[in-house]
Amino acid sequence: MKDKLLKLIKSPKFSPRLVQDIREKIIEYILFLAAFSSVVTTIAILFILVRESVLFFQEISILEFLTSTQWTPLFQNPQYGILPLVSGTLVTSIIALMIAIPLGTIAGIYLSEFSPIKFRETIKPFLELLAAIPTVVYGYFALLYVTPLLQKIFPNLPTFNMLSAGLVMGVMIIPFISSISEDAMRSVPVDLREGSFAMGATRFQTSLLVVFPAAISGICSAYILGASRAVGETMIVAIAAGLQPNFTLNPTDQAATITAYIVQVSLGDLPHGTLAYQTIFAAGLTLVLITLILNIIGNFLAKHYREIY
Repeated sequence: MKDKLLKLIKSPKFSPRLVQDIREKIIEYILFLAAFSSVVTTIAILFILVRESVLFFQEISILEFLTSTQWTPLFQNPQYGILPLVSGTLVTSIIALMIAIPLGTIAGIYLSEFSPIKFRETIKPFLELLAAIPTVVYGYFALLYVTPLLQKIFPNLPTFNMLSAGLVMGVMIIPFISSISEDAMRSVPVDLREGSFAMGATRFQTSLLVVFPAAISGICSAYILGASRAVGETMIVAIAAGLQPNFTLNPTDQAATITAYIVQVSLGDLPHGTLAYQTIFAAGLTLVLITLILNIIGNFLAKHYREIY
């Protein structure tokens, strides 16, 4: 049987070109299945979120869900206003981005335009190592070290607060922004830099006035990715910001985020199919919509400011 198979493969019908085409087709189908599986998984997640959320909104008005400032679905007199969770999510994310965007951009510019090659190859893995640290470690670092340090500056700062969580989240996001920004700036053609130098511009002027604007689409994508990462963060805010849903924009207060609430409720023993159980999916759908809006903005900015060389 083996000899017949070898003769069939070596026959003129099975030329090396045909064998190569078969291999490429197999690889193509494998890659298609890998890509298709991610699409199917995303559709399945959205289907479950929407299905359970529809059941939730059959009992609770969408207007109440979007406008009420009380979120107490597990209390005796439940209230279902998502605004406290949204405010906590936005405040911690904004604090994180206020830290990550400037520092990440500066790090990206330095690594791309100023650092020696050997230094860049050495320091970049250490910078990206921040992204590999488990977020639960960041959470306890914020609670046990950053919060006591902030309490020396703000004596009335509570143990759980959004400021500490946001600052540590910003440190965690820096590698995402710096790495992608550096890749975007390094993709700018050398001819633009040489033309700027020929006009008498310094390296600093070239970096800020030539390279940075030319790579702005990729840099904006880095910012949007960082924002999505901040919005979806769970353990840092659950540990350091607290689990009390307060409608507040004061970063020194404690508050709960959407992801923290999902973790809190998922650890309980809520009966399947109850209204309190379905709040998990309503909150998750809200988080998906926020992330979707951020990605739409990122795609718009990338297409609008994209430079083709």
